[in-house]
Amino acid sequence: MLKANENLMVRPTVILVGADKGGVGKTTVTRTLLEYLGSRQIPRRAFDTEAPKGNLKRFHPEITDIVDVTSALDQMKIFDTVTTAEATVIDVRAGLLSTTLKLLREIGFLEAAKKGDYSLGVFHILGPSISSLEEMAETGGYLAGVNHFLVKNYINNATFFDWDPSTAGYFKRMKNARELTVPRLNELACEQVELAAVPFERFVANKKANGEAMAFSFVLRGYVRHWLSSVFAEYDRVGLTDLVNQKQKVA
Repeated sequence: MLKANENLMVRPTVILVGADKGGVGKTTVTRTLLEYLGSRQIPRRAFDTEAPKGNLKRFHPEITDIVDVTSALDQMKIFDTVTTAEATVIDVRAGLLSTTLKLLREIGFLEAAKKGDYSLGVFHILGPSISSLEEMAETGGYLAGVNHFLVKNYINNATFFDWDPSTAGYFKRMKNARELTVPRLNELACEQVELAAVPFERFVANKKANGEAMAFSFVLRGYVRHWLSSVFAEYDRVGLTDLVNQKQKVA
């Protein structure tokens, strides 16, 4: 137990969002995370590993850098600059989640996080396929002792085999992971936000990224508002702000 005179400080926070399988909506989830942190007045920065073009940067250009996570120079750009001043959110390119976790183990970042030097959260985005579920066993081996979230993203209106009791075994084996659900967003609303290339909250507010007024559909803005509120409620439920605000003892 900490004594009253022992000093505490917020740990530097890194949030990793990814999947080895493509097409599961990881960038969509990353966008909601950035907007959630912003809505809670938590400073954040982001790295888009879809080099060289990037996708996340289209929606959050002012806080996002495009990097090649397989490059040592870009790895230094990310992990040598992690501080308590802002949360670092990394959108991991499809197929590179296991590779990135292996990298973090090799450079000692995973061990440092388990010791409490960093607050690390890994959001593993799952798709409605057995191959996506089987990823959990591989990635789970790296993540004992860190904040591990299994995210059922219903972007494609999938059922995640809820009709098949045997698939529950995949989740039961991940005893240290917490489940999150991202509900389906109306397809037309999702498409219009993509075309507008603005954050979800800007679309709801009927504005461009620069604040200029727009004429987005009232109906579609309503769909996005309700959906985003549901996603934020999930982040509240799992205590995402607590993850970012975790404290460590200062000697």
